[in-house]
Amino acid sequence: MKKLLLLLLLFFAFISVTPMLIDEPGYISIAMGGMIYELTVYTAVFWIFFTFLVAVLVFVVLRDSFNFSLGTWKKVAFAGQRRGIKDFDKGVAAYILEDYVQAEHLLAKSSEPSKRERIGYLLASSAASKQDLRSNAKHYLGLLDGIGNTVKSGNLESVIVTIKLLITHEEYNKARLMIDDHHKFVGHDARLLRLEIDLCIIEKRYLAAVKNIDIARKQKTISDDDIIAWEEVAFYGAFKQLITEQNEEDLTRYWNSLSNKVKQRETVVMAYCKVLAEQNIVKPLNKILLPAIKKGNNVEFLKAIRSLPLEAPEELIAIAEKHVSKNAENPMWLSCLAHLSVANKQWDVAEKSFNALVELPEKHYDDIDLVAFAKTLEQLSQHEKATQVYRKLHS
Repeated sequence: MKKLLLLLLLFFAFISVTPMLIDEPGYISIAMGGMIYELTVYTAVFWIFFTFLVAVLVFVVLRDSFNFSLGTWKKVAFAGQRRGIKDFDKGVAAYILEDYVQAEHLLAKSSEPSKRERIGYLLASSAASKQDLRSNAKHYLGLLDGIGNTVKSGNLESVIVTIKLLITHEEYNKARLMIDDHHKFVGHDARLLRLEIDLCIIEKRYLAAVKNIDIARKQKTISDDDIIAWEEVAFYGAFKQLITEQNEEDLTRYWNSLSNKVKQRETVVMAYCKVLAEQNIVKPLNKILLPAIKKGNNVEFLKAIRSLPLEAPEELIAIAEKHVSKNAENPMWLSCLAHLSVANKQWDVAEKSFNALVELPEKHYDDIDLVAFAKTLEQLSQHEKATQVYRKLHS
């Protein structure tokens, strides 16, 4: 604009100076409707320059007036949105500071005016959950459904948070529908896969949970501790469902269908053994336990055997007695023999083994040993000694 104005000034200056150089004022004739107007060059330049200045002035005034009007309109029209954004930011800050009462109030109030309904209602629902206000949390999730909550309308993260909140509030059917609608993402997103496994376990769809756990093992962001915790519940549930809802043959068939790598995992083996022990299916149970006790090289597995509800462990006791006879001060075999004897109700053998375990120079027993020892003493009517053992347990 400045360059154009400068060029025009130079142009008009050239026109005005030219007649002076030739010592002639110069005339301009304008014919309009049979009339002829004559003007000197100076007069024409003046009026042209004056008209130009007026036009520029009018343009500037109109432009500033328009900008002022537009700015004023924006301030009035978007005042509610600005207040909403301000309250929304305060609500997020209150949530971070764990002031969930204030966070819920501000987020619920500001979500719509700030045009951030999806994240606002999710945070408001979470804040209500932190206060154990289930009805409020469900209300915000309902509002979220009203605006649409899918990957197409929003993002996968908001879907995951919604599913997590639905599971928290025991809205399992709605959670299942959302997971099924986004099932193609399960194998690619560890967060969604976690929720799928958790929901399968809640729904007692243990076989489906087992399949998803196998996928979860390939996810680097899922820890081994999480995998073990899931396997313990899922495999035990799957084995128990097969034996109770179908029959022993189906249980055996499923066990045999598992890969050797899976059957070597301690949590899977113990889940299978626990179901067999509960159903008093001795032959396949001993097929697993006898080699483990004979070898005696897996201390953690031998400790886990203590929790099995065994009813006829005579063969196992015989092997444990051989180990104890070879090394009467081995705490692992003393504990193993004592617990197997408790399971077989051989109270005298159990007492002798527990006494030997407790009297070792260093402490090698744990709370599980003490509880079983106290139970043994009660069966032998040694109540005073049993009380002493319980006191040691709680000391």
